[in-house]
Amino acid sequence: MTTKKEEQMIIKKLEKLAVHNDPINPELYQKYEVKRGLRNANGTGVLVGLTRIGDVVGYEIKDGQKIAVPGRLIYRGYNVEDLVRDAEKNHQFGFEQCAYLLLFGELPTQQNLQKFCDYLGECRTLPPNFTEDMIMKAPSNDIMNKIARGVLASYSYDDDPENRSVGNVIKQCVQLIARFSTLAAYGYQAKRRYYDNKSMFVHNPKPELYTAENFLRLIRSDKQYTRLEAETLDLALILHAEHGGGNNSSLTVHVVSSADTDTYSAIAAAVGSLKGRRHGGANIRVVEMMDDIKANVKDWSNENEVAEYIKKIATKQAFDRTGLVYGMGHAVYTISDPREVLLKEKARQLAVEKNCLAEFELYSTIEKVAPSIIQEVHHSDKKVCSNVDFYSGFVYTMLNIPRELFTPLFAISRIAGWSAHRIEEIVSGGRIYRPAYKNVSEERPYIPMLDRK
Repeated sequence: MTTKKEEQMIIKKLEKLAVHNDPINPELYQKYEVKRGLRNANGTGVLVGLTRIGDVVGYEIKDGQKIAVPGRLIYRGYNVEDLVRDAEKNHQFGFEQCAYLLLFGELPTQQNLQKFCDYLGECRTLPPNFTEDMIMKAPSNDIMNKIARGVLASYSYDDDPENRSVGNVIKQCVQLIARFSTLAAYGYQAKRRYYDNKSMFVHNPKPELYTAENFLRLIRSDKQYTRLEAETLDLALILHAEHGGGNNSSLTVHVVSSADTDTYSAIAAAVGSLKGRRHGGANIRVVEMMDDIKANVKDWSNENEVAEYIKKIATKQAFDRTGLVYGMGHAVYTISDPREVLLKEKARQLAVEKNCLAEFELYSTIEKVAPSIIQEVHHSDKKVCSNVDFYSGFVYTMLNIPRELFTPLFAISRIAGWSAHRIEEIVSGGRIYRPAYKNVSEERPYIPMLDRK
């Protein structure tokens, strides 16, 4: 039996081997014109596919130059701001309409939307024994891993899981869209009980409620929430539902689906991608940064004092010493992130209800001063704007949503976009993704076992 100490020594030795043998000289990437991260030299993404689902607009190309423009987010040809404003005007929750649009490519009539919502409501309850066997008996400290396991486990509860017909895939996707909020909420309850030693409360979802309402109901002991709370969460779900085919998790859906695998395998892979700290966890880093700022800036209303501390963060003198001002900057958006603009409006309303206006004003001050500080520190004239992550964590905190649910909330929303991309790949793809990797190691003469040292 290998002892713990022996195991650690073995791992240390293997780690040393891997680190020694795997590094690649950065100059080779330039020599072979490698598009690292599938990005061109000017920061734009390498074109690897076509989509009709969504578009992310932050700049225009004129005479080979990137020209910054106010950000726009487009779902199936419609500006997301129009979707949001229409839902507000009609006092409706909009995420379900958004999911319908992404899946089927057209805006639903009121009758079709109601039928779609009714079906989602029927599917929110997990299959018999699923909660006990797949969630409570195998709790996880990380809810994203619990969601991924729940998605894969759903394969076993499907009568026809390998059926790749478009109709069956749509059914599978709609069921997953309905169940993601329940998977996340129950995974959170299991974590509370088995990892946090707190009380666990498992409520049944109500079919007549919308996704945002059900989620707030499921994570709260008293099942209560205000209309503004539900509307704010609904807005966040709309804004995170889709972001073009090039984001890491949506690309993952295309890549895995192109191999002709089942729906559950493709969506579980996307969950794993979103869990990554470079993808779905950015709003948590914003909140952690804000904790640090609030602890070190005495007068939140003093713009100069706030700016001085932001400069310390940007110059690696404060917070995590990375030099990153979290929530600032985006790969595509330059002048503005339309998601941030819309969410900030709702954040102000919620801050009034929650008596958090002083904190909201601190966020606003940082949003105002940080871009110029970042440009000054990096000696750059590149435009920098705050992104959706800057306010989303603050909004979730005001909604009393635990931080471990921030990224799962992203998944509850993005499953709509992932599903649309899976269907699109099945309908229009037809070819497995197979990019090239250049081998830069030399061939070596083989060493027989007895001659190795």
